[in-house]
Amino acid sequence: MAADQNAREKLVQFLDEEAFDPILRTSPDRYSGNARDRLEHVKGATERTKQRYHHDYRSAEEVRDRFRDDLSSAAAQRVQRELAQLGLPTLHDVEDEFEGLCRDLGVGR
Repeated sequence: MAADQNAREKLVQFLDEEAFDPILRTSPDRYSGNARDRLEHVKGATERTKQRYHHDYRSAEEVRDRFRDDLSSAAAQRVQRELAQLGLPTLHDVEDEFEGLCRDLGVGR
């Protein structure tokens, strides 16, 4: 169980550093008008997603599975499109590296 929790923490930390935190740290001063409103929307959605990964997903496998779900769910795809339009990182941008980390950690063998 400790190994799984260590793997879970590494996966969540990766997502924080590569996907969630860069979005949450983005200054609204970079945008104006409608783009600024979209930024606030995606920041809210990103914060809720980050909290789910931290508090709701208990195992490394669940983190991996929910990540994969977030790549394809309709609601997540809308947010991912908005992120791309704003020039911010998307889950698709980090997908290959995340999957590689899962393999390296032995998640889902």
